[in-house]
Amino acid sequence: MSPTSRIDALTALIESAVAVVGEFELDIVLQRLVREAMISTRAKYAAIGVVGDHGVLSDFIFEGLSDEEAARIGEPPKGRGVLGTVIRENRTIRLASIGEHPDAHGYPAHHPPMETFLGVPISAGAEPFGNLYLCDKAGGFTDGDVVRVEALSRIAGVAVQTARLQERLRRVAVVEDRERIARDLHDSVIQDLFAVGLGLQSLAERVDDSATASVLDQAVDRLDSAVESLRTYIFQLRESAASPNSLANVLQELVSRMGSAYPTRVTLDIETDDSLPQLIEDEIAKIVTEALSNGLRHADAGSVTVSLRVQAGTWEIRVEDDGVGFDVDNNVAGMGLHNMKTRATSVGATFSLTSSPGNGTAVVVSGRVS
Repeated sequence: MSPTSRIDALTALIESAVAVVGEFELDIVLQRLVREAMISTRAKYAAIGVVGDHGVLSDFIFEGLSDEEAARIGEPPKGRGVLGTVIRENRTIRLASIGEHPDAHGYPAHHPPMETFLGVPISAGAEPFGNLYLCDKAGGFTDGDVVRVEALSRIAGVAVQTARLQERLRRVAVVEDRERIARDLHDSVIQDLFAVGLGLQSLAERVDDSATASVLDQAVDRLDSAVESLRTYIFQLRESAASPNSLANVLQELVSRMGSAYPTRVTLDIETDDSLPQLIEDEIAKIVTEALSNGLRHADAGSVTVSLRVQAGTWEIRVEDDGVGFDVDNNVAGMGLHNMKTRATSVGATFSLTSSPGNGTAVVVSGRVS
């Protein structure tokens, strides 16, 4: 595969994988996961085994076999042989020949022969969920295949969590359960999305061409968009539970959640003598999300400070870091600068961004309550 084709394939994979995060039916999530893994690696067969009690596979979703072929094979695998090795060791395993592995167990009658193998674990939060199994790629699985499938498995783990929470939500109607699910989305899924972003950035360091690394960085941006969508959904849940959030609470949640996923120290300073119209508060929250994400992901900062001042009918929000800084005139691509400016303008506020190499960055938005 040419470098351009590899980039196109990875881009398509990332688009599909992030879309899976928005899927709320668990069966659909798993089937799409298997299909995308098979297509992205050009494997002949693919499956996901869901790990149940005592390390035994409780469900097995596959691609590459017809229903008739699967019926002739009989009972689905339970996790013996090399499949069980991936479960026990909870790590990626790549083999040029399955049969040469010491744990190889053989195949049941009517099972097609399989040679090359790639197994990648999937975790939903801190708990193992299952494993992706890929077989029979001509020429064997490459380092690039490992990077792509590990990236997909990280995103898929968060998608599984989201789907589980959605299933719970459909089965409850009382306010307390809605609030609890909103907390779970905050404390588990969104934090894991940020952790996935960090993992993808780590994967980018393992590839040997800048174009692939760039696509992985774009995947992190897409995950940030998924986080924003989940935040909107969470606010809707909380509104339905009759528990509206003040701007101070929203900013505290942002600082706690986003700061927990990075080693950077994040502090919040609020001084206010009045509330703001809901439209302004909503735009402030979105601007802070964008600016704080930039500071945590790109600035290599030791600390980031978020400050809010509301006094005498005026307001100001500042997001400042002590990081590496950059040339504002030549290096703002991908920072969401246009989005932040547009949001500020929409509520009659002014926007400024100051930075220089070695001197950190400050985003300041200020306005007046009309």
